[in-house]
Amino acid sequence: MTIRGLRRLSKTCVGLGLAAAALILPQMPAQAAGDLLVAPTRIILDGQRGTEIILNNIGAETATYRISMELRRMTAEGRLTDVSPEEANELERAAKEMIRYAPRRVTLPPNQPQAIRLGVRAPKDLPDGEYRVHLLFRAVPKAISVVDQVQQEDGFSIALTPIYGVTIPVIIRQGELKATAAIANARIEQGEEGPAFVFDLSRTGNRSTYGEIRVKKQGQNEPLLLVRGVAVYPEISQRKVSLQVPAEVVAQLKGPLSIEYYEPRNIGGGLITKTDLVLR
Repeated sequence: MTIRGLRRLSKTCVGLGLAAAALILPQMPAQAAGDLLVAPTRIILDGQRGTEIILNNIGAETATYRISMELRRMTAEGRLTDVSPEEANELERAAKEMIRYAPRRVTLPPNQPQAIRLGVRAPKDLPDGEYRVHLLFRAVPKAISVVDQVQQEDGFSIALTPIYGVTIPVIIRQGELKATAAIANARIEQGEEGPAFVFDLSRTGNRSTYGEIRVKKQGQNEPLLLVRGVAVYPEISQRKVSLQVPAEVVAQLKGPLSIEYYEPRNIGGGLITKTDLVLR
């Protein structure tokens, strides 16, 4: 895939996006926001060994990025909300204390990759469980000279600078952890952006589940709908999954269907759960 093949986000104040891997890392999933490419998009550590995250500036100008560590929780709608230091629970505080990374600020010329070293220091008495933080890679806007700013006739001016960011989860797993999942209550809902295929995805066990969803017409191999990166984190037992449906696919979702939840292909691609249903 070429750089032109990457999906770009619209210019909002803060944008997050998903993209396929670029030339520098052809086998590794990546996220792109603005001109920053980050790979991999999800990291799992066993509590002892470390790894690296690769940043790449795919823009035409030198850019500076700041790396910070944040806590986020998943809601029943599948969204991730920020957790303040005061709101953090014991698992979240432990996760932040274990993670080490460097550097925390990088300046990258165009098409210049940079490795961020990531390590973990797990205490010997760490209870079994899954611990998670999120790393945020955010562009640092360039300073604008006063003489370069355009002033209005009344002498007052406002400049809006889009700030792009990419967030990835870093997960530490301690001990023998297991999880199972189930799918229920599939239906079509009408939303502001049109029809959506909606179902409930539940999880039991002491770790998260993560993978891709395939919605198929029974007896056919090619999915009608496919979405990657669907997670259910340990802080919730069930979440709502909502998939936007193209107009030409709506009619095909009537009748016998199967919904399949698979692990990512880079860790084996095994089936997590599957359900058959008839949608009327």
